[in-house]
Amino acid sequence: MSSLPTTLAEWLAHCEQQHPKNIALGLERVGEVARRLGLRFDCPVITVAGTNGKGSTCAMIEAVARAAGYRTGVYSSPHLVRFEERCRIDAQPVAADALLPHFEAVEQARVQGGEPVALTYFEFTTLAILRLLCGERLDVAILEVGLGGRLDATNVVDADCAVITSVDVDHVEYLGPDRESIGREKAGIMRAGRPVVVSDPVPPESVLAHAEALGADLWRFGQDFNFSGDKQQWAWAGRGRRYAGLAYPSLRGVNQLINAAGALAALEALRGRLPVTAQAVRLGLAHVELPGRFQIVPGQPALVLDVAHNPHSVAALTANLDAMGFFPTTHAVFGAMADKELGPMLARIAPLIDRWYFTDLPTERALRAAELQQKWNALHMAGAAQRRVPTSVHTGPAEALRAALAAADPADRIVVFGSFHTVGGVLEQGVPRLAAKHLGG
Repeated sequence: MSSLPTTLAEWLAHCEQQHPKNIALGLERVGEVARRLGLRFDCPVITVAGTNGKGSTCAMIEAVARAAGYRTGVYSSPHLVRFEERCRIDAQPVAADALLPHFEAVEQARVQGGEPVALTYFEFTTLAILRLLCGERLDVAILEVGLGGRLDATNVVDADCAVITSVDVDHVEYLGPDRESIGREKAGIMRAGRPVVVSDPVPPESVLAHAEALGADLWRFGQDFNFSGDKQQWAWAGRGRRYAGLAYPSLRGVNQLINAAGALAALEALRGRLPVTAQAVRLGLAHVELPGRFQIVPGQPALVLDVAHNPHSVAALTANLDAMGFFPTTHAVFGAMADKELGPMLARIAPLIDRWYFTDLPTERALRAAELQQKWNALHMAGAAQRRVPTSVHTGPAEALRAALAAADPADRIVVFGSFHTVGGVLEQGVPRLAAKHLGG
């Protein structure tokens, strides 16, 4: 075998060359390499699947568990700026060097026994991070599913508790054309006799049917757990337990109480192995952080960062923007992947946007800025009400943000959304602190 990579960047380049496809669902290959690696967790494992809300749910479980004094490990994807964000130990991204021996172990397991096993970038990197987590003497491991569930690489681990957040239409070429077929894929993370928390308020029948057929311990939102609240505080109630007088989670947005309710249900379902106090619940939810989820950066103009990239999450972003109050002009920096349902996304948020800055993204999967502009023009011209909405095209998110800032008045707001790449592109040099260059007259 030729000499192995010696840096994380080299390993990631190596991973990109191993399989002809970016995505190749199926557990045979990744399962074989996992068996060779002998992956085994000595702590409870929570696996979180869903169309939206996965990252927030993982972060909330992590924050409450840490507030209770537990050592936590989280695997999430994709990352915003650096690959190391995909693996957190006690809420901190791992060092790049800490990952290197695990990449090497996956490579050796992959090629042992004759014919090398072809792994996708996602499968290879997932196995490396799982191996790192297995050796960290964790009290709880929290794994975010990448795509679907049943055939996702994370599903080589038999989780002690599964969480399914929202089920909506996305990745139809891999998961199916409707909520029922997508629900079947996400239900694949369930295990017989073990708890599964379904926090989607209106889950597909396929999810409920699979839980029943499997004999999983179903925790269903609205039946086994629920929340209530007013403007000051909220309360959670589950099977025989209640938390009252809770402050709202520090993650903002219309869906975060649903995510928080699911996170608390997962912890309650594992109470026998992972007890948490009411104080840990309060502290954890009060301090949870996750960049790019309706993240409001104070300044002039205000800056909103959101990784919303499908119709369901853009609808939530639109509701959140609407609830912020009045801004004279809302500028939107937008870049998106080619496989997204752009029509519904743009149509939903369009009434709130006064000026668009379409951007290229550094991946072949993305639409070019000029293509986004064309699609917007077609949608806009088909609309009945014709208000003038200026648009421009840019080579990257940071450049698009600079253009928006140059045009914005201090009282305006700029929203950056459409992809992890779009938000990540404006966070590369840290969180921008905006100061408008001129005053509106």
